[in-house]
Amino acid sequence: MALPGVGIAAWGLVTGVALVKGGMTVTMALVLTVTVFAGSAQLAVLPLLHAHNPLLVVWATALLVNVRFTIFAAASRKYFTKMTLPQRFVAGYLNGDLGFAMFMQRVGSADVVGTKEQWGYFYGGAAVNWVVWQVSSIAGIFLGGLAPTSWGLELAATLALVTVLIPMATRFPSIVGLIVSGVLAVALNSLPLRLGLLVAVLGGVSVALVAETSRDRRLARHSRLGSTGSVVSI
Repeated sequence: MALPGVGIAAWGLVTGVALVKGGMTVTMALVLTVTVFAGSAQLAVLPLLHAHNPLLVVWATALLVNVRFTIFAAASRKYFTKMTLPQRFVAGYLNGDLGFAMFMQRVGSADVVGTKEQWGYFYGGAAVNWVVWQVSSIAGIFLGGLAPTSWGLELAATLALVTVLIPMATRFPSIVGLIVSGVLAVALNSLPLRLGLLVAVLGGVSVALVAETSRDRRLARHSRLGSTGSVVSI
């Protein structure tokens, strides 16, 4: 968790600084960072709150930015169905981009799902990520007035996250999904309400799922052909 912690700390620090520099009071920023465990949503609604937009617009924007977590939940649902409802609520709150990526990389090919070991890995990693985020974000909130924008902290945070995500792309489906997401995010960057991010996430995940399904079918077909050949040779 050391390497992901670096990226999360950088992103949390930048978000905390941005909240204060965007016009929020320290109290408001602290409440937001604890209740909304999603840096992208915090940054997306910040200019809307600053411009005194209706709360419905703010909520809708946060929902659109965070719709990717619905995809994460659907992809990992089978690992948590045996949990109680309160446990699943906590898991949903703690789930994040890097935590989901690492969890699926670790257990995505497991034959048995919903084990205590898998839950322990998820909650252990998610709890560490949450603590790192809160500490760094709160530090950014209190230090926000001291950090000049010329430092380029946003670029540093982005590069930190990229260095964490790239080593996780070890299979063709994840690689092609990342490429599609990156291309769509750049091409649709001008869309309002960060809709380009939503389209990029949906496009990348969809392509990755199609590639994964095709790969599984090919492997199953080759396996059947191999079994048939073994029987004939006997």
